[in-house]
Amino acid sequence: MARNFPHSFIVCDCKQVSLGEIIHAIKEKGAKTLEDIEDMTDAGSSCGCCKGAKYDIGEQKMELYLDEILKKFNKE
Repeated sequence: MARNFPHSFIVCDCKQVSLGEIIHAIKEKGAKTLEDIEDMTDAGSSCGCCKGAKYDIGEQKMELYLDEILKKFNKE
């Protein structure tokens, strides 16, 4: 994640899940995997493009992926 994103940034367009909701699931609810985030927030449960670059089938790539967010917060 090279740039800073506001907590209101929508990471999952299909389910309208914000970065803040994902961070809350990781830091407060203990999400450790993509499956945990999906269960807790619904992010990634529709088309799955937001899970990571390897899942992104869209012509225009997303700016931020769930796997990048997990990687950042699991380092801390």
